[in-house]
Amino acid sequence: MGMRAVVAPLFEMTAVEWQAPDPAGYDALLLTSANAPRYAGPELSRLATLTCYCVGEATAAVARQAGFGEVRMGPSDAGALLRMMAEDGSRRVLQLCGRDRIDLQHPALEIARVTVYAADAVDRLPPQARAALDQGAVTLLHSPRAARLFGRLVDEAGLNRSALRIAAISQAAADAAGHGWAAVRFAEHPRDQPLLEVAAKLCNSGSESGTG
Repeated sequence: MGMRAVVAPLFEMTAVEWQAPDPAGYDALLLTSANAPRYAGPELSRLATLTCYCVGEATAAVARQAGFGEVRMGPSDAGALLRMMAEDGSRRVLQLCGRDRIDLQHPALEIARVTVYAADAVDRLPPQARAALDQGAVTLLHSPRAARLFGRLVDEAGLNRSALRIAAISQAAADAAGHGWAAVRFAEHPRDQPLLEVAAKLCNSGSESGTG
């Protein structure tokens, strides 16, 4: 799309020791982040017989690489994926997740959660992020937690919010970033492609302000 990406992690990822439960006790596996299968390690193979439900293309791709034969991706966000699981007849669900998370609920689903990774916030804006922002880069934010952290780190670094533009993966992420930015846009659907389209429009619009 003619854009150059600068990767600047706001979280330090580490695996958490865990033991896979008996897959016979569950109807399906739930993955809301690609980090779960990335950091789950060899224990993950014990669950490969379960149907794996994923939020987003990246998570689904990592699940397939990990050996899951039946991988299903929801139509949009985690809530829609839970509704899809219930409609498919799942009742007992195992979720592999991070230590910091939002515990999702659905009245038809009994969800057991196992922590397999930790995402600890960095204490300062990564230098590559600072350099990119100084050159007018648009910031892509993939979660409300990342958006809140980004806002705090920008303020602590003494940067001017009114000179920075944000493309967020959802309205929730955009709202979490707070106010005062030159522009905040969010993807119509929480997927990478719509997010990149939003970022491309921001890159081409200069410092146009507003939200939506």
